[in-house]
Amino acid sequence: MTTVADLMTTDVLTVAPEDTIGETAQRMVELGVSSAVVSDYGRMIGIVTERDLTRAVAGRVHTSEARVREWMTANPVTLTRSASPAEAAKLMFENRFRHIPIVEDEHTVGIVSIRDVARWSTEED
Repeated sequence: MTTVADLMTTDVLTVAPEDTIGETAQRMVELGVSSAVVSDYGRMIGIVTERDLTRAVAGRVHTSEARVREWMTANPVTLTRSASPAEAAKLMFENRFRHIPIVEDEHTVGIVSIRDVARWSTEED
């Protein structure tokens, strides 16, 4: 049986809550990712995504001054490695988000995106 552990990306970009959204956006572009886990002293406290950065820019903030903590989604929905891809898809669809951090023992071990789930669903046939 396939689990999200089989689909997740393990090389997760982690940023600090005091980082600017400009720095975060630059790192996301450089790494070709669309989300970053926000960590404070090694504990995940949020997630910031392209959608969050778009909202910040639309709000006319200064990207060199606005902090990640102001625009992140705090306490995001998470799953464990043993969750099914179908469960991840259902959560994303119902909550209208595209990324779910995968956690184990309060540490982020990966991230699953809607693209990962879509790829899985087409390969299952």
